[in-house]
Amino acid sequence: MGHPNIAVVVMDTARAADTVPADPAVMPTLAELAAGGTAYTNVFTSAPWTLPSHASLFTGTYASRHGAHGGHTYLDEGFVTLAEALASEGYETVGVSNNTWITEEFGFTRGFERFEKTWQLVQSETDLGGVTRAKHASGKVNAFVSQALSGNPLVNGLNAVYDQFFRASDDDGAARTTAWLADWLTERETDRPFFCFANCIEPHIQYRPPREYAEPFLPDGAYEEAMAIRQEPRAYDVGEYDLSDEEFSLLEGLYRGELAYLDAKIGEFRDALKAAGEWEDTVLVVCGDHGENVGDHGFLGHQYNVYDTLLHVPLMIHGGAFEPATGEDELVQLLDLFPTLLDLAEVDAPNARDQAQGRSLLTDGPARESVIAEYVSPQPSMEQLEERFGEVPGYMYEYDRSLRAIRTGEYKYIRGSDGSEELYDVEQDPQERFDLATTEPDIAAELAAELEGWLDSFEEAETDGEVEMTDATKGRLRDLGYL
Repeated sequence: MGHPNIAVVVMDTARAADTVPADPAVMPTLAELAAGGTAYTNVFTSAPWTLPSHASLFTGTYASRHGAHGGHTYLDEGFVTLAEALASEGYETVGVSNNTWITEEFGFTRGFERFEKTWQLVQSETDLGGVTRAKHASGKVNAFVSQALSGNPLVNGLNAVYDQFFRASDDDGAARTTAWLADWLTERETDRPFFCFANCIEPHIQYRPPREYAEPFLPDGAYEEAMAIRQEPRAYDVGEYDLSDEEFSLLEGLYRGELAYLDAKIGEFRDALKAAGEWEDTVLVVCGDHGENVGDHGFLGHQYNVYDTLLHVPLMIHGGAFEPATGEDELVQLLDLFPTLLDLAEVDAPNARDQAQGRSLLTDGPARESVIAEYVSPQPSMEQLEERFGEVPGYMYEYDRSLRAIRTGEYKYIRGSDGSEELYDVEQDPQERFDLATTEPDIAAELAAELEGWLDSFEEAETDGEVEMTDATKGRLRDLGYL
């Protein structure tokens, strides 16, 4: 295909168990695309939440190497990003984000010629999210006045009106993302190949899919009841409220409805590529950045653990060398996409290749024997929870530790900085219910040694602590359950 167009669509918070090929009824468009491409069924992210996972996707490195995590929420400039590598070889680079983490504020726009934040009508560094979140008119006015003079007041006013009155309440940005990409494809005046990235946040809490997409996954007449369920992961963590099994079941229905809605928008993006005459020259990658706990292991959201509900993600690649096939047995790390896409684009980029810790999916040779995941620092930290909720239950401090995991096709070993160990036979116990660390110490020790050897194989990043955020950004991230 020469230098193909490359389009990467990240389904934020999409776990493998609810997507294809596990359950194609949820996402028929993706099932169709997978049937014409390569669907990988044994794919694992390197981190269980958005910022470190995207940093790994963008750089081909693990969190300990790139240094973007809960203790340092910024992708430092010492690494070549995928967009930078492709731009250096003449690719047109555009990005669209629906997640507050994936913005210039956290170092993710390097290498992109254009980068769109869908919650703004006119792109600006001034975020007026506080206007939207204020519950009363006086609060909205105060929030607007306090921020409106930062930057261009006219632009700020337009964005405030758009965010408050014109953004759809049952769409988290997928519709605008698809429309923006379709317009861009129609209007572009260059014959350069393109790299297009889109983060779609629909599956992320809060789950609020349109009725017609949610009802197939809910009991008859239960849509309003499901939509009324409180969805605040951190408040749930600290015991401010509880959820029953029935309520979690309804939330799972809404979650699948979000995936079904996003699937329709991915179909519209495919149609836009066809209408622009670009489909045959485009390699389309659709993946999840991490998964989700919807009551699994006692959690709501995707923090404080590294179980497969958070690490096992979907990956489908259509076009180019990716002919109809399903990678049933091959262990794949999501950061393997970095060298894979460089190979697809036939880009040398020696600095980028030298930093990469992944394995190209186009490389012949022995397959991976294991995958690694890290939760370098709790997000939010215990201090942030105390700041928000005041007194925090004692059990929460058990999560005040880092975690690393190594997983083979048969076993999963988890080690905490607090000295804790867990071992699961994921072949016989895929839901990770029965901890074998004390009954199978030899296996645990073998995997612990392999994990230690991996960590010793590279130099860890040196970071200078927490990154300052604007109040508006903190508010948006709090809405998403991160603070």
